[in-house]
Amino acid sequence: MQPIILHIETATKVCSVAVSQGGSLLALIDKETDNYIHRESLTLFILEVLKKANLKETDLNAISVSIGPGSYTGLRIGLSTAKGLCFGLDIPIICIPTLESLLAQGHVKHPDRIICGMLDARRMEVYTKSNNSEGSVIRELQALVIEEDTFLNDEPFVYFGDGAQKLQTLWGNREATFDPSIKISATGQTELALTRYLNQTFDNLSSCKPLYLKQFGINT
Repeated sequence: MQPIILHIETATKVCSVAVSQGGSLLALIDKETDNYIHRESLTLFILEVLKKANLKETDLNAISVSIGPGSYTGLRIGLSTAKGLCFGLDIPIICIPTLESLLAQGHVKHPDRIICGMLDARRMEVYTKSNNSEGSVIRELQALVIEEDTFLNDEPFVYFGDGAQKLQTLWGNREATFDPSIKISATGQTELALTRYLNQTFDNLSSCKPLYLKQFGINT
């Protein structure tokens, strides 16, 4: 039987929960608001997603959770909720860096392009990571102050995420395409989590923690 995995995404203002079986999506809730609603909504969304999929908590084989970078509070809520469920159900936890999940969605839509995922930090600062068309990393995860000529050597490329929209004017004459349809969602974890589950590469429930990036630099 294919594994049933719950996916939790709380790194940004999007509160997203999904459940999949064998990599196929069974149910999803994505909600983005101006304020963070994770504390009061996450548990309710988990119950609702399981209800939509006609599942019980005891049907779950594992839980995957976004570990950042992103909102300190959001990440702590998501990870603590995932840990509590995994401990209570005696199932493994799979921690997935947020930009890996975002890039997975980008690769599906743009399989032949260099892709750049961006999460908003503040002002012109972003958390970012880039992959080539083969899925190999060409720019490692980093915190970055974006300038007009940043990533000039990577053109042409597609960029997306909640940190990308503010660059449209700055990069208006660049060979860089903004794709607003690719957004943070728990659905980005489905294939990544399935691969980890099948390979039995789980995280340590007691020691796993959010991935915070605090130092910013200017990079081209």
